[in-house]
Amino acid sequence: MNHFDYLNSINTTKDDIMVDDIAEKKYSSYMVNRGLSYFNDTILLANEMNYRHNIPARMQYDLLRTLVRKRKRFSKWFKAEKINDLELIKEYYGYNNQRAREALSLLPKEQLDHIRFKLRKGGKN
Repeated sequence: MNHFDYLNSINTTKDDIMVDDIAEKKYSSYMVNRGLSYFNDTILLANEMNYRHNIPARMQYDLLRTLVRKRKRFSKWFKAEKINDLELIKEYYGYNNQRAREALSLLPKEQLDHIRFKLRKGGKN
């Protein structure tokens, strides 16, 4: 049982899948609210659940299952961008993510090529 099962139950099937304590413990209100926040008709409910995070998981699930209208909802989940040269700068200078992003914006292409040459590990490309 994962958060997609709970989202499917809230959005389309309306079946009660939280049948025991184990299922209640696996309910992640953060992930369910994040999944509901992508849609105009459910974003306010997700926001209210975020404000009332201290409500027990069973009550949150029942409220959302009751109030959300039955509809098929699907959207791609946003993921962080992968910056190719970020790991290179982190390894060469020993910077954290924030400092490496700052350095990446300042370094010219020639310097990045030099760092790439210095950190070559060998083997097949």
